[in-house]
Amino acid sequence: MAPPKSKKSIAVKKPQPAAAGGRATGTRSRKAASRSLYSAAEVHEIFRRFSVQRPEPKGELDYVNAFTLLVAVVLSAQATDAGVNKATKALFAAADTPARMLALGEAKVGDYIRTIGLWRNKAKNVIALSKALIEDYAGEVPRDRDELVKLPGVGRKTANVVLNVAFGQHTMAVDTHIFRIGNRIGLAPGKTPEQVEQGLLKVIPAEYMRHAHHWLILHGRYVCRARKPDCPACVIADICKSKEKTTDIPAPLVPIAPLDETFAAEA
Repeated sequence: MAPPKSKKSIAVKKPQPAAAGGRATGTRSRKAASRSLYSAAEVHEIFRRFSVQRPEPKGELDYVNAFTLLVAVVLSAQATDAGVNKATKALFAAADTPARMLALGEAKVGDYIRTIGLWRNKAKNVIALSKALIEDYAGEVPRDRDELVKLPGVGRKTANVVLNVAFGQHTMAVDTHIFRIGNRIGLAPGKTPEQVEQGLLKVIPAEYMRHAHHWLILHGRYVCRARKPDCPACVIADICKSKEKTTDIPAPLVPIAPLDETFAAEA
């Protein structure tokens, strides 16, 4: 004889339906969405081509030492590199060390950088960070991210640029170009710059990390542009998984002359 049925029904938790590809929805799918769309071999080939295209990539900010690089990057927030270079040419000729910058004073620094956006606050930060470098680091730019971000006007992106460019560390400074590329082509999707940074650090081969930051910035600035990507000029068009791309035929893989050489030839 079967036992009597309970008057209280027992709620049974139904399994969540599987998403496309057999993956369950929920937390797992959200984590999966943050993964790179590319295999290790594909990522290696992407950066191999970038390395052929630009064997020795350089940033477009002018500087003479680690200190002036730090100042230039601080000044570049919400400003163009060309605009910063125009202002810092005379500034760095007058002050290329923290002591000399501090001696100029906030008002004088402001006069030099008046053409740059937010110049008043930036002049204040330049003087404050110069003072901090003298008092806390014997006038030297620290080679540690945690120490750099303590300086006035210095965030994680600025610190990563300085560590990579001045000291050769394998950091990834995520600006608007790199953030766009990481998400647009699915190389390192993320909702925040730090998520994209961590994704790129995870997938980019160590042999290419030294210059990866510059390759991605230059690719985003001149090829994978914000409004309309120039897919016919892209050397990774056949590998790219972006839904926006317009061609699967990669551009010829030939070295590109450094920007300063290009401008000199055109002058």
